Amino acid sequence: MTADDSFGRLDDDDYPAYTMGRAAEMIGTTPAFLRTIGEARLITPLRSEGGHRRYSRYQLRIAARARELVDQGTPIEAACRIVILEDQLEEAQRINAEYRRTAGSPNPTAAA
Repeated sequence: MTADDSFGRLDDDDYPAYTMGRAAEMIGTTPAFLRTIGEARLITPLRSEGGHRRYSRYQLRIAARARELVDQGTPIEAACRIVILEDQLEEAQRINAEYRRTAGSPNPTAAA
């Protein structure tokens, strides 16, 4: 991937554009927190060619939500589980809304 290709992907929510230090700074936490939620498998950062962790904007939103819960006194393991369930619920609601749009259309096969 060239530098031009990487630059064009910065709008991609799943592109691992942020180093651990920058990611921690952006969500107001420490690299240790990011490592901990990685160990809890809340997020799995991609690795650079040199083995350094890289985070996407989507992963940062997930990490920020976990941090919010931990800051409110929720144990980190519980915070990770809550965030996973919230994410699953959001996805299920999105799929349900898509299904309703498709089922409500006059020609359901045309929407597929």
